[in-house]
This record gives sequence, structure tokens and C-alpha cells, in this order.
Amino acid sequence: MGPSPVNCVWSPPVSRAVIYEAFGGPEVLELREVPEPHAGPGEVRVRVTAAGLNPMDWGIASRPEVAARFGITVPSGFGSDLAGVVDEVGDGATGFAVGDRVYGGALGRAVADFVVVRPPADSLWLTPQGISDEVASTLPVAGLTAAAALAAIGPRPGDTVLIGGAAGGVGVFAVQLARLAGASVIGTASPGTFEFLRRLGAEPVAYGAGLADRVRALAPGGVNAATDLFGTETAEAALAHGVAPERISTVAAGPNPRGGVRATGAIDAAPNALEQITDAILAGNLTVPIAAAFPVEKIRDAVTLQAGRHVHGKVVVTL
Repeated sequence: MGPSPVNCVWSPPVSRAVIYEAFGGPEVLELREVPEPHAGPGEVRVRVTAAGLNPMDWGIASRPEVAARFGITVPSGFGSDLAGVVDEVGDGATGFAVGDRVYGGALGRAVADFVVVRPPADSLWLTPQGISDEVASTLPVAGLTAAAALAAIGPRPGDTVLIGGAAGGVGVFAVQLARLAGASVIGTASPGTFEFLRRLGAEPVAYGAGLADRVRALAPGGVNAATDLFGTETAEAALAHGVAPERISTVAAGPNPRGGVRATGAIDAAPNALEQITDAILAGNLTVPIAAAFPVEKIRDAVTLQAGRHVHGKVVVTL
């Protein structure tokens, strides 16, 4: 009698994704095996190679009231910005082909081996030749937020622009974009980032009590415009300097900042904002400082560093 047949149980292909089932700090993030997603009609699948982290990512994961504003509930994936290669194109999907290098946004699911997106409802752009996946993965949220914050105040040659949170992930773009517009920049930061900001072209100033006086000492001729990328301190200092409210913008002070200051965000950026940023990168006029890159297995370490708010530039997770 021959050997007994072996009973085989078929298992679906799996991939990895960072998941959290409860709101909290980095400790709630887990790298798990999940069923491998596939592109359906009108969709494309991206094999993710890099995901850029943003403050909003850990803000959503740690605070249910923030998550609710974005329509996110637990359990949830993690991250917003990604870059990689299209490896599946569903029926009817146009504008992308298998093998295209792409970058874009997938709110609450970017840090995963595979992400399915549905253009144009989900943002996806072709990655220009000459820009790495790591750099491309930092662009959507931070680049668009910086572009919107500056568009709201219209920096121009001869202006002195005060930028709050200048050394952060959005600030590094805002400083350089303001300089490209011909403005001088004063950037608030901690003393440990001063030399870093000088290399980006900004005159650094310490944040905290007495900011308006310190800015006055640096700019005796006054400040013409300001953007606050962190809270309200910089906006308040600009108002104290007599800057017109319509030339002050905020991105993290809520929808109705006091004094007529203009609230804005990535959604308000011009349609060609990222093209202008990538053109500036390729021309050597804008650099993207990547402070650290972590393998996805170290996701908690990456978020801990990014959430500390003292990182100089962008934090990237690689897959």
C-alpha cells in the first residue's frame, strides 16, 4: 500500500503592513502579515519602497479626535506618504503603467509592502528621473503644505519672512521656497539646529518667550510676512510686529486662528506645486535633508525620533 496522501491547506499570499488596533504612542504600531492586496478596476498597485513620515501620522495614531477628523478608525494602517513602483494596473486605470516609478499619498496605509490607490481620488505622480524614492516619499504632505503656507502670504523679493518651525519636515521646504521667491528668511528653532538652518539660507532665532524682541533685534527694518508651521507663537510675534494678518499663515492652529490670520494646508496648494518643487530639486536649487532612514522593522524607533520634534529634516521608512 502506497503512502497516505498529504492534506495541503492553501494559504493566500501575504505582505507586510504597519497596523495599530488602539490609539497610543509608538508602542501601538505593529508590523504584521496581511493578505496581499490587488488592483481592482480603476486602481493601481504600488510596491512601496519608501514612506516619508509626517507629524500628522503619529498625531492620527495617538489621538482619536485627530483621527476622527480624517475619517480614520481603529484598526488602521499607518502613514500617508509613499514612493515605489507600479506593479499592477487594474482595468480602466489610466495614466500609469507597470514599471512606472511613482510617489503619492495613501492616508492611513502608506507604510506597507503594497498599497492600492485609485487615481485621481488618491494622489499619485510619476517620480522624475534623478529623484530617489527616499526623497520622493518626503514630498507630498510636507512639500504641498509648505507651498500652500507660502502661497497664502505671497513672499517676494525684498521681503523678510518669519517662519515658525523652520527646521522641521515642512520648514525645510518653506525656508528654501521663500528664498527662491527672493525673500530673506528668519526661522524659529532650537539652538541645536541653528547651523543647519544657516546652511538652508535662514537666519535662526530661538523660539519661546521673548520671540518678538529677538526677531526685532535681527530685523530692525521689520518683518513683512510670516508662516507658523508649529502652533501660534510665530503668528503672534508677527502680529506684534505689525504684519498684516493677510500676510500671516498657519498650518497647525486650527481652522480659525485669531486676528484674521490665514489658516491653510496641503489641500490648498497649487496644482503644479509639486512639479515646481521637483524642478527645483533637479536644478539643484532645493535640497531635501533626510535626517534618518529606518527599515520598516524599526517603525517604532522611526516614529519616536520623528515625534520628538527635534529632528533636522525628514524621517523615512524603507521597505
